[in-house]
Amino acid sequence: MVRDAENFSLVLGGPLYQLLRRAHLSDDALQMARQRVAVIALLAWLPLLVLSALEGHLWAGSTTVPFFFDLEVHIRFLVVVPLLVIAELVVHQRLRPVALGFLERNLVPESARTRFDAALRSAYALRNSVLAEVLLIVAVYGIGVLIVWRHYVALDTATWYATPSSSGSKLSFAGMWFGYVSLPLFQFLLIRWYFRLFIWTRFLWQVSRIELSIVPTHPDRFGGLGFLSNTVYAFAVLLLAHGAMVAAQLANRIFFVGASLMQYKVEIAVMVVFLLCVVFGPLLVFAPRLAQAKRTGLREYGTLAERYVREFDVKWLRGGVPAGEPLVGSADIQSLADLSNSFEVVRSMRVALVTKDALIQLGAAALVPIAPLALTMMPAEELAKRLFGLLF
Repeated sequence: MVRDAENFSLVLGGPLYQLLRRAHLSDDALQMARQRVAVIALLAWLPLLVLSALEGHLWAGSTTVPFFFDLEVHIRFLVVVPLLVIAELVVHQRLRPVALGFLERNLVPESARTRFDAALRSAYALRNSVLAEVLLIVAVYGIGVLIVWRHYVALDTATWYATPSSSGSKLSFAGMWFGYVSLPLFQFLLIRWYFRLFIWTRFLWQVSRIELSIVPTHPDRFGGLGFLSNTVYAFAVLLLAHGAMVAAQLANRIFFVGASLMQYKVEIAVMVVFLLCVVFGPLLVFAPRLAQAKRTGLREYGTLAERYVREFDVKWLRGGVPAGEPLVGSADIQSLADLSNSFEVVRSMRVALVTKDALIQLGAAALVPIAPLALTMMPAEELAKRLFGLLF
């Protein structure tokens, strides 16, 4: 149905969305982002500040990593969480015209409209699933907190949230709130985004199985699907949030564990490649259709060109031109040029909805938060001298 296509959204649904609406922190258009950012960020961060102050873990000297100097926790809850919330609004606004775009561009023939509508309804059902979000919560507490955070992410030193001991880390009161409220909330928002990316990938895959009406001579060089190549920019804020999250983890290890940025160059590269695959990967489901359309176009337009150039050759070079017909001003030459241009468009048609500019810009979005850590590779005195030299 056209109405379903007009209301396409990856984020307007699910129990959390309904809860935010009842709490007057969101409306039908996902506005009121400032209120959501403030409430969610303060719920995750403010109790940690208060409890750390009451336990004497707020300032330097109280523990190896006091709360005030824990860059990871501040960036995670005051930067990354707001970015994850803002990304919802950006993705909603940028991807909303996509489903309708398939219909407005006549890419979906009438015979396949039923399958397209079924793909939309399936995406909505998965997006609104209560069971899906319950399973996400189970995964957060069962894997994200008890396994990933406790064994792989938490610093192996005395911190404001835990103190190492022979029997294992002992959580402070602030650590209990962190481990059972703040961190699960953050991880839920994060993996909920991966669930939405799964819905996006699944929807595109289902649409790619339809016999789409792809035109090889379309000037966008993607057979008419070129509008999809710009959808990746909708996820720029999400990639920025991931970059900030990684930068926060690295900052703590550099400042408190004595690590260096270059120790993590492989991890940073893997992170960027992974994020680009996550964002661009869904568009590759159309590659087989585009490749088939290109092969068909080359064959059909090649046959048409063969007929035309032979008739042109017979007419103008083999004496077939009617008496009195002038060569100058003849439409035959312009038609030959137009046919050549059309064939060139088909020949240069691309089968992957990926552009170089998009790769560079989204890769940069993921790396921007990490870039300031490069300053840690230079001694403070040398850095001060260079800055002084630039300024004066």
